[in-house]
Amino acid sequence: MTPLRFCMVTTFYPPYHFGGDAMYVYRLSHALARRGHSVDVLHDRDAYHLARRGEPAQRFADDPNVRVTAMKSAFGALSPLLTQQTARPLLKPDVRRELEGGAYDVIHFHNMSLIGSTALGFGRGVKLYTTHEHWLVCPMHVLWKFDREPCDAPQCLACTIRGRRPPQLWRYTGRLTRDLAHVNRLLSPSRFTRQRHIDAGIDRPITVLPYFVPAPPDPAPSQPERPYFLYVGRLVKLKGVDTLIRAFRRYPDADLVIVGDGEERGALERLAAGMPNVVFAGPKDQAQLASLYRDAIALVMPSIGYEVFGIVLIEAFAQKTPVIVRRLGGMPEAVEDSGGGLLFSTEDELLDAMRQIQASPALRRDLGERGHHGYLAHWSETPHLERYLSIVQEERGR
Repeated sequence: MTPLRFCMVTTFYPPYHFGGDAMYVYRLSHALARRGHSVDVLHDRDAYHLARRGEPAQRFADDPNVRVTAMKSAFGALSPLLTQQTARPLLKPDVRRELEGGAYDVIHFHNMSLIGSTALGFGRGVKLYTTHEHWLVCPMHVLWKFDREPCDAPQCLACTIRGRRPPQLWRYTGRLTRDLAHVNRLLSPSRFTRQRHIDAGIDRPITVLPYFVPAPPDPAPSQPERPYFLYVGRLVKLKGVDTLIRAFRRYPDADLVIVGDGEERGALERLAAGMPNVVFAGPKDQAQLASLYRDAIALVMPSIGYEVFGIVLIEAFAQKTPVIVRRLGGMPEAVEDSGGGLLFSTEDELLDAMRQIQASPALRRDLGERGHHGYLAHWSETPHLERYLSIVQEERGR
């Protein structure tokens, strides 16, 4: 393929980020760069500093073919706050200047919550938008209603106020529909998320394109003292980690190792007080995670909200580790498409799944191999990039 000029537009990008969507943008940008394409990245440093003071400690290397513009306004936090309220990058002239002047073949929009939907109209070329979250259909981004339950009957204004965020009145003006008309195609990480957007009235073409993770680093040698199940992710309510801790009160045969951090950590540690089989390991880098995945009996993801997809699931599959996933949202699709794990709905079903895998090394090995085959076929870099670039070519051909 002739080298193309790409621009990735996103609120968050490493190291100024908090989750998997930004890591996907980083990985995609560098995968394209290694194939000879030129990639510019626009992201908003001020948005990161709304939630966290100081500079991030971790650093990320950039390919020579990747040029990163970390936008920063002299008005600081006022810039993303104005964008949140108006859907316009009012104090970020870099957005229009870069997109209008970049002569890009492809402009790929990602997390646009604090960049603004009007930016979808800037620039020319093929325009893609990945639904990393539910921001297009939910002002709280996550379809998590009143901070207590999955959202199936929207009450957006009340939910926004309850979540202590200023209401976005522009959402009631048709602004988003007009801005999305500039986008050629939406990319959805899961079938579930695609359908939720269709059900909510999004009428642009939507193609399912799950995430990928690169080949993992070789795990360091380790010898766990006790068998353990693993959780990896943010410690927030919709992840359902509290339900997992309660289940381990009835499961003394293995430890639960919890990797990650977040606003609920203190409450979860109090919930687990007096439970020696629950270990809070804190955040870990990819090399440390590789060993934790490899040696775990299984990765357990108990989300009680509508997750878009689970990058941690395919990270586990890359290490031939099976997964146990709640039947909810987009996460079960990784199990359904690979056979690399077990699904549950109730606590009893969760405990039964854990017992099955721990009691049978042969079952664990078989599930892990199935997951690994799915990783190689669907969620590793080469098949993902082939599918992504075929979509780009289809849209360029139009």
